[in-house]
Amino acid sequence: MFAFLFSSLFFRNFAPDMPFHVPINILDFIFKGMLIGMIASAPMGPVGILCVQRTLNKGRWYGFATGLGAAVSDIIYAGIAGFGMSFVMDFINNDQNRFYLQIIGSLLLLCFGFYTYRSDPTKKMHQSGQQKGTVWYNTWTAFLVTFSNPLIIFLFLAMYAQFAFVLPDHPFEMLVGFLSIVGGALLWWWGLTWLVDKIRVKFDENGIKIINQVIGVAVIIGSVIMLLGTTTNLLRW
Repeated sequence: MFAFLFSSLFFRNFAPDMPFHVPINILDFIFKGMLIGMIASAPMGPVGILCVQRTLNKGRWYGFATGLGAAVSDIIYAGIAGFGMSFVMDFINNDQNRFYLQIIGSLLLLCFGFYTYRSDPTKKMHQSGQQKGTVWYNTWTAFLVTFSNPLIIFLFLAMYAQFAFVLPDHPFEMLVGFLSIVGGALLWWWGLTWLVDKIRVKFDENGIKIINQVIGVAVIIGSVIMLLGTTTNLLRW
């Protein structure tokens, strides 16, 4: 997660100004999209716990199918958030307004990091069924669990503001960006199910809490870095 974050900050702060179609900016957009997908997926909410439980009880592929369902829900809400922001691009394109939006986005991410660190996801933990069901069933139920939480739209709005992610006049780049969000989400679920599967004998509720706290710390540090980067940019500019 930090590799994506630092790469994105490097391209945004130190790359020379050039038209968006230059490959280095496409790469920057891919980094941002993957980072957004990972941040949106990482906190151990209900679907995260469901993914862990299914990996332990049914096997890694059932856990990954759960993550896939969550990723499909996330990209729908990501699209809704991006579509909504596209109507206020004149406001966002103003340098001063964009600066304040990025500050607000960083602060919201900081609050999100603190909330993630302090929350105990195991309190809302329910026992996962022992019957495996089909992969499609596991994907579909995870989609419904994730889709029942539309508040994630505000998280996407905060990240879009921070990363200046919405570019309605560049449909190809936006398509690449949204595909990158899916890629980042799937990368997270792949990594989580791999980790849980490898240490399944030692993995318990404490493991879930530790993962959640590590995610919270990562988001806190990342949001502080972005906040400092945004304010420093203004001072230099």
